[in-house]
Amino acid sequence: MADVSRHPRIELLTLAKVEDVSGSVGNFKVKVRQKPRYVDLKECTACGDCVAVCPVLVPNEFEMGLTTRRAIHQLFPQAVPAAFSIDMENCLGTNPIACGKCAEVCDKNCISYDDQERNLEFEVGTIIVATGQEVMDATPFEEYGYGKYENVLSSIEFERIISPLGPTLGHLFRPSDRALPKSVSFVQCVGSRCNDGRGRSYCSNICCMNTIKAALLIKDHWPETEVKVFYIDIRAFGKGFEDMYNRSKASGTLYIRGIPGEIMENPETKNLVLSVENGDTGQLEEHESEMVILSVGMEAPADMRDLQTTLNLQKTPDDFYLEAHPKLQPVDAATKGVFFAGCAEAPKDVKDSVTQAGAAAARALGLMALGHVKIPAITSVIDQDNCNMCGTCAKACPYGAITVDKKTGILATVAEAACAGCGTCGAECTRGAIEMKHFTDEQSISQVDAMLAEKAQDKIVVFACNWCSYAGGDFAGVSRLQYPPTMRLIRTMCSGRVDKKWILHAFAKGAPVVLVSGCHYVDCHYIDANRWTQKRVERLWDLMEKKGIRPERLQLEWISSAQASRFQETMVAMEKIRQTVTAEEIEEGRKVFAKNLLEVEIHV
Repeated sequence: MADVSRHPRIELLTLAKVEDVSGSVGNFKVKVRQKPRYVDLKECTACGDCVAVCPVLVPNEFEMGLTTRRAIHQLFPQAVPAAFSIDMENCLGTNPIACGKCAEVCDKNCISYDDQERNLEFEVGTIIVATGQEVMDATPFEEYGYGKYENVLSSIEFERIISPLGPTLGHLFRPSDRALPKSVSFVQCVGSRCNDGRGRSYCSNICCMNTIKAALLIKDHWPETEVKVFYIDIRAFGKGFEDMYNRSKASGTLYIRGIPGEIMENPETKNLVLSVENGDTGQLEEHESEMVILSVGMEAPADMRDLQTTLNLQKTPDDFYLEAHPKLQPVDAATKGVFFAGCAEAPKDVKDSVTQAGAAAARALGLMALGHVKIPAITSVIDQDNCNMCGTCAKACPYGAITVDKKTGILATVAEAACAGCGTCGAECTRGAIEMKHFTDEQSISQVDAMLAEKAQDKIVVFACNWCSYAGGDFAGVSRLQYPPTMRLIRTMCSGRVDKKWILHAFAKGAPVVLVSGCHYVDCHYIDANRWTQKRVERLWDLMEKKGIRPERLQLEWISSAQASRFQETMVAMEKIRQTVTAEEIEEGRKVFAKNLLEVEIHV
């Protein structure tokens, strides 16, 4: 961090928050709000004279409340920049000045009570998102007594206790009597791998090895202390981690397969009794310990949702950000020019965080070194003569690549550098004012006409997205999976590109069944474009039911590129539906969705 602060080409903004990001790759405009520090960074030498006279004491957040800090403080000893700041929420006040002692003792006149919030704007070419992670709260797990029993701590609190720079300078003690504990127990997976709503369902990655490290430290410095670890399973999958686990067992740490169901305290001795079913013996056991450490998991920061909206990012069900591709683009966001580092897209240890940070920096530098951006040849084009500035296309665009300014009367425009070519805007435009290069309405409708020119009743029209469903069909083919030959696939870049006109035209040409298929609902290659597909198909189902056409003739399925067997099963199911469609139903569909009615029904 010190090297970063001294680098001549790095500008470090602390106490700052990104408020808005506009533009596209190579031309991002970032608005930042920076809170006042009330201390002049250029003059402050962090001498500490101001801290010595400050009368305000509040819990120290960095030390997890185990110690206190002053209203004027540094967040932690290695903080960058190496200057103090005033916490105005706890300061005795500046208007009028009720204290002012820090200003009185500052020889360099660094204290500025009149410091104001600043709004900054920057133009940047690329953005790296490194939002970090937060520690889960152990309070909901009432059976463990966290917050109730003084000697039950979280793993992050224990980390501060045994840290050489912590409140005890690394000396182990139990909080109730400040004595060296004769026994310490660790409970794993508190908040992680939890499906009851109190925690998170995923593994937090770092907890097992953090406990093993802590157990080794205890045994190295206080070998007489008994250490027990209660676990579901130990996940030591990193380089050298299994050896570290074996060293911990060899040092005398006892690993017990089983998570305690309850922790009770002896009110006289303050010792804790853990009730657990030993998975190795099948016996219900009770273990007494002087101190218990709850190994809490990691979760995404609460304010990540704001940045997700600002940068048009995807999120996983775990609330971390979703990368463009887990194997081919592991540090790229779906939005071009945005990259991930550290724990922005999953919990990571230091080694993995450093590795990903280097990869993100390399990707950003490689992009900027070119001096230009290559864009796909499938971007959207707006016919300005037909645009009525309704704004539907701008709402549908998952990348914010389309802008409509109704106040100034400027028609919809596409930032081609930001457009990824999903085509959702074109499918949602009710006036046909948007076309997608190489995937035009005319091309797709011509494919439908060619497919259904002969024996239409024996064919099923399948609109498949390029990245998942079409690739899943390709995978089924190379896997030699058999499915009915009645399928006729039309490849689109995204299921969001499938216009309702295409579907209605297929029925008007005699298609017995139409299938729209795309990426899984929460895993769209174009952020959330398939959600517009869902809405569009649901409206068509309502229309078909209203017109007396069986809605089952229009199907919507989510198939990934790896699901060859699901593709096969879906095609078999479509064939079964096709066989139930009678000639009368097909003819009725022709009449209802005839070409002269298409323009009327296009606004469903």
